[in-house]
Amino acid sequence: MNIFRLVADLMHLASIVILLLKITKTRSAAGISFKTQALYAGVFCARYLDLVTHYVSLYNTLMKIFFIGTSFYILYLMKVRFRATWDPNLDTLRVEYLVAPCALLALIFNYAKGFDPIEIRIMQIFWAFSIYLESVAILPQLFQLTRTGEAETITTHYLFALGAYRGLYIFNWIYRYFTEKGHVEWIPVLAGLVQTGLYCDFFYVYLTRVLKGKKFQLPA
Repeated sequence: MNIFRLVADLMHLASIVILLLKITKTRSAAGISFKTQALYAGVFCARYLDLVTHYVSLYNTLMKIFFIGTSFYILYLMKVRFRATWDPNLDTLRVEYLVAPCALLALIFNYAKGFDPIEIRIMQIFWAFSIYLESVAILPQLFQLTRTGEAETITTHYLFALGAYRGLYIFNWIYRYFTEKGHVEWIPVLAGLVQTGLYCDFFYVYLTRVLKGKKFQLPA
Protein backbone atom coordinates (compact mmCIF):
# COMPACT_ATOMS: atom_id res chain seq x y z
CA MET A 1 0.00 0.00 0.00
CA ASN A 2 1.44 3.39 -0.99
CA ILE A 3 1.51 6.40 1.30
CA PHE A 4 -1.25 8.26 -0.56
CA ARG A 5 -3.73 5.42 -0.15
CA LEU A 6 -2.75 4.93 3.50
CA VAL A 7 -3.25 8.61 4.35
CA ALA A 8 -6.49 8.66 2.35
CA ASP A 9 -7.83 5.69 4.31
CA LEU A 10 -6.81 7.37 7.56
CA MET A 11 -8.66 10.53 6.52
CA HIS A 12 -11.72 8.41 5.77
CA LEU A 13 -11.49 6.85 9.22
CA ALA A 14 -10.99 10.30 10.75
CA SER A 15 -14.11 11.64 9.02
CA ILE A 16 -16.26 8.93 10.59
CA VAL A 17 -14.70 9.36 14.02
CA ILE A 18 -15.27 13.13 13.83
CA LEU A 19 -18.91 12.60 12.83
CA LEU A 20 -19.49 10.13 15.67
CA LEU A 21 -17.89 12.53 18.15
CA LYS A 22 -20.02 15.40 16.85
CA ILE A 23 -23.25 13.43 17.33
CA THR A 24 -22.43 11.73 20.65
CA LYS A 25 -20.66 14.63 22.37
CA THR A 26 -23.22 17.27 21.42
CA ARG A 27 -26.08 14.75 21.60
CA SER A 28 -27.35 16.23 18.38
CA ALA A 29 -27.54 15.31 14.70
CA ALA A 30 -28.31 18.89 13.68
CA GLY A 31 -26.71 19.87 10.39
CA ILE A 32 -26.11 16.28 9.29
CA SER A 33 -27.91 14.83 6.28
CA PHE A 34 -29.55 11.50 7.08
CA LYS A 35 -29.90 10.86 3.35
CA THR A 36 -26.18 11.20 2.78
CA GLN A 37 -25.47 8.79 5.63
CA ALA A 38 -28.03 6.31 4.24
CA LEU A 39 -26.39 6.52 0.82
CA TYR A 40 -22.98 5.80 2.36
CA ALA A 41 -24.44 2.77 4.14
CA GLY A 42 -25.64 1.59 0.74
CA VAL A 43 -22.20 2.25 -0.75
CA PHE A 44 -20.44 0.09 1.83
CA CYS A 45 -22.95 -2.75 1.64
CA ALA A 46 -22.75 -2.88 -2.15
CA ARG A 47 -18.95 -2.64 -2.22
CA TYR A 48 -18.20 -5.18 0.47
CA LEU A 49 -20.43 -8.06 -0.64
CA ASP A 50 -17.26 -10.16 -0.72
CA LEU A 51 -16.69 -9.73 3.01
CA VAL A 52 -17.54 -13.36 3.80
CA THR A 53 -16.42 -14.88 0.49
CA HIS A 54 -13.03 -13.34 -0.25
CA TYR A 55 -10.30 -12.77 2.34
CA VAL A 56 -7.54 -10.31 1.45
CA SER A 57 -5.98 -9.38 4.78
CA LEU A 58 -6.91 -8.66 8.39
CA TYR A 59 -6.56 -4.93 7.73
CA ASN A 60 -8.91 -5.16 4.73
CA THR A 61 -11.50 -7.18 6.65
CA LEU A 62 -11.46 -4.93 9.71
CA MET A 63 -11.82 -1.81 7.55
CA LYS A 64 -14.85 -3.27 5.78
CA ILE A 65 -16.50 -4.24 9.08
CA PHE A 66 -15.73 -0.81 10.53
CA PHE A 67 -17.26 1.12 7.62
CA ILE A 68 -20.42 -1.01 7.46
CA GLY A 69 -20.88 -1.09 11.24
CA THR A 70 -20.31 2.63 11.84
CA SER A 71 -22.54 3.65 8.93
CA PHE A 72 -25.51 1.81 10.41
CA TYR A 73 -24.67 3.01 13.92
CA ILE A 74 -24.77 6.61 12.65
CA LEU A 75 -28.16 5.95 11.06
CA TYR A 76 -29.38 4.55 14.39
CA LEU A 77 -28.15 7.61 16.28
CA MET A 78 -29.83 9.98 13.84
CA LYS A 79 -33.12 8.13 13.41
CA VAL A 80 -33.65 6.75 16.91
CA ARG A 81 -31.48 8.09 19.70
CA PHE A 82 -31.24 11.75 18.63
CA ARG A 83 -34.13 11.87 16.20
CA ALA A 84 -35.57 15.05 17.68
CA THR A 85 -32.40 16.96 16.71
CA TRP A 86 -32.51 16.04 13.02
CA ASP A 87 -34.66 18.28 10.84
CA PRO A 88 -36.03 16.40 7.79
CA ASN A 89 -37.36 19.69 6.40
CA LEU A 90 -33.78 20.66 5.56
CA ASP A 91 -32.76 17.25 4.20
CA THR A 92 -34.89 17.36 1.07
CA LEU A 93 -32.78 16.33 -1.92
CA ARG A 94 -34.53 13.54 -3.87
CA VAL A 95 -32.08 10.65 -3.60
CA GLU A 96 -33.90 8.54 -6.18
CA TYR A 97 -32.49 10.93 -8.78
CA LEU A 98 -29.03 9.87 -7.59
CA VAL A 99 -29.57 6.15 -7.04
CA ALA A 100 -31.34 5.37 -10.33
CA PRO A 101 -28.67 6.82 -12.67
CA CYS A 102 -25.93 5.14 -10.64
CA ALA A 103 -27.70 1.78 -10.95
CA LEU A 104 -28.09 2.27 -14.69
CA LEU A 105 -24.42 3.21 -15.10
CA ALA A 106 -23.39 0.14 -13.10
CA LEU A 107 -25.39 -2.13 -15.38
CA ILE A 108 -23.79 -0.62 -18.49
CA PHE A 109 -20.26 0.23 -17.37
CA ASN A 110 -18.63 -2.33 -15.10
CA TYR A 111 -15.69 -4.72 -15.13
CA ALA A 112 -17.77 -7.90 -15.52
CA LYS A 113 -16.84 -10.14 -18.45
CA GLY A 114 -19.20 -12.35 -20.40
CA PHE A 115 -17.38 -15.54 -19.45
CA ASP A 116 -17.33 -14.73 -15.72
CA PRO A 117 -19.53 -16.83 -13.42
CA ILE A 118 -22.85 -15.14 -12.68
CA GLU A 119 -21.93 -14.44 -9.05
CA ILE A 120 -18.76 -12.64 -10.16
CA ARG A 121 -20.71 -10.53 -12.66
CA ILE A 122 -23.25 -9.60 -10.00
CA MET A 123 -20.51 -8.58 -7.56
CA GLN A 124 -18.80 -6.50 -10.26
CA ILE A 125 -22.06 -4.69 -10.98
CA PHE A 126 -22.63 -3.97 -7.29
CA TRP A 127 -19.01 -2.81 -6.94
CA ALA A 128 -19.40 -0.41 -9.87
CA PHE A 129 -22.70 0.81 -8.40
CA SER A 130 -20.97 1.56 -5.09
CA ILE A 131 -18.31 3.62 -6.88
CA TYR A 132 -20.84 5.66 -8.84
CA LEU A 133 -23.05 6.14 -5.77
CA GLU A 134 -20.16 7.23 -3.57
CA SER A 135 -19.29 9.96 -6.06
CA VAL A 136 -22.66 11.66 -5.49
CA ALA A 137 -23.54 10.50 -1.95
CA ILE A 138 -22.36 13.79 -0.46
CA LEU A 139 -24.84 15.84 -2.53
CA PRO A 140 -27.73 15.71 0.01
CA GLN A 141 -25.31 17.01 2.67
CA LEU A 142 -23.99 19.78 0.43
CA PHE A 143 -27.53 20.66 -0.64
CA GLN A 144 -28.59 20.94 3.00
CA LEU A 145 -25.56 23.10 3.64
CA THR A 146 -26.61 25.51 0.91
CA ARG A 147 -30.10 25.73 2.44
CA THR A 148 -28.84 26.64 5.90
CA GLY A 149 -25.89 28.69 4.63
CA GLU A 150 -23.75 27.76 7.64
CA ALA A 151 -22.51 24.82 9.68
CA GLU A 152 -20.91 23.96 13.01
CA THR A 153 -17.13 23.88 12.90
CA ILE A 154 -16.95 20.20 13.82
CA THR A 155 -19.33 19.37 10.97
CA THR A 156 -17.07 21.19 8.51
CA HIS A 157 -14.07 19.23 9.86
CA TYR A 158 -15.99 16.02 9.09
CA LEU A 159 -16.76 17.17 5.56
CA PHE A 160 -13.19 18.30 4.96
CA ALA A 161 -11.76 14.95 6.09
CA LEU A 162 -14.26 13.12 3.87
CA GLY A 163 -13.40 15.29 0.87
CA ALA A 164 -9.66 15.04 1.52
CA TYR A 165 -9.93 11.25 1.55
CA ARG A 166 -11.23 11.23 -2.00
CA GLY A 167 -8.82 13.95 -3.13
CA LEU A 168 -5.84 11.95 -1.85
CA TYR A 169 -7.01 8.95 -3.84
CA ILE A 170 -6.33 10.98 -7.00
CA PHE A 171 -2.66 11.09 -5.98
CA ASN A 172 -2.88 7.37 -5.25
CA TRP A 173 -4.05 6.72 -8.81
CA ILE A 174 -1.29 8.92 -10.25
CA TYR A 175 1.28 7.06 -8.16
CA ARG A 176 -0.04 3.69 -9.32
CA TYR A 177 0.02 4.82 -12.95
CA PHE A 178 3.76 5.49 -12.79
CA THR A 179 4.69 2.53 -10.57
CA GLU A 180 2.45 -0.12 -12.11
CA LYS A 181 3.28 0.35 -15.79
CA GLY A 182 0.37 2.60 -16.74
CA HIS A 183 -2.22 0.90 -14.55
CA VAL A 184 -5.51 2.84 -14.65
CA GLU A 185 -8.96 1.87 -13.38
CA TRP A 186 -11.16 4.35 -15.22
CA ILE A 187 -14.37 3.77 -13.26
CA PRO A 188 -13.02 4.85 -9.83
CA VAL A 189 -10.81 7.53 -11.39
CA LEU A 190 -13.63 9.31 -13.22
CA ALA A 191 -16.05 8.88 -10.32
CA GLY A 192 -13.41 10.19 -7.91
CA LEU A 193 -12.79 13.26 -10.04
CA VAL A 194 -16.53 13.99 -10.04
CA GLN A 195 -16.72 13.56 -6.27
CA THR A 196 -13.70 15.79 -5.64
CA GLY A 197 -15.12 18.42 -7.98
CA LEU A 198 -18.32 18.58 -5.93
CA TYR A 199 -16.25 19.70 -2.94
CA CYS A 200 -14.55 22.65 -4.65
CA ASP A 201 -16.82 25.38 -3.25
CA PHE A 202 -16.79 23.78 0.19
CA PHE A 203 -12.98 23.52 0.21
CA TYR A 204 -12.66 27.19 -0.73
CA VAL A 205 -14.90 28.38 2.12
CA TYR A 206 -13.29 25.94 4.58
CA LEU A 207 -9.75 27.07 3.76
CA THR A 208 -10.56 30.77 3.69
CA ARG A 209 -12.79 30.89 6.77
CA VAL A 210 -12.72 27.87 9.08
CA LEU A 211 -8.92 27.50 9.12
CA LYS A 212 -8.71 31.19 10.00
CA GLY A 213 -10.96 30.69 13.03
CA LYS A 214 -14.10 32.07 11.42
CA LYS A 215 -17.51 30.42 11.29
CA PHE A 216 -18.28 28.43 8.15
CA GLN A 217 -20.73 30.53 6.19
CA LEU A 218 -21.55 30.41 2.51
CA PRO A 219 -21.51 33.69 0.57
CA ALA A 220 -24.94 35.31 0.30
